[in-house]
Amino acid sequence: MLCGILFVLHTGIQWEFLPQELGFGSGMTCWRRLEEWNRTGVWQQLHELLLAELQGAGKLDWSRAVIDSSHVRAARRGPKAVRARSTAPERARSTTS
Repeated sequence: MLCGILFVLHTGIQWEFLPQELGFGSGMTCWRRLEEWNRTGVWQQLHELLLAELQGAGKLDWSRAVIDSSHVRAARRGPKAVRARSTAPERARSTTS
């Protein structure tokens, strides 16, 4: 299952096109397992475990760390966009009338 999930995530192919001959199982089964693992926090636990192991082994260099939106939740609703003011002196005439 894990190899199938990683294969799809790495290649970007659609779940239903996961090649059966690779032996990863059904693409839809892999998708369901990924959804279940997301819902139950498996990926977060794995991430924390790996960080702890690497930190304990002195293998992390935090001076090169980067935070992006895939690891930090974005705010639900940002400020509403303000409509841009026109710089034209007057409204243009309709071309369909």
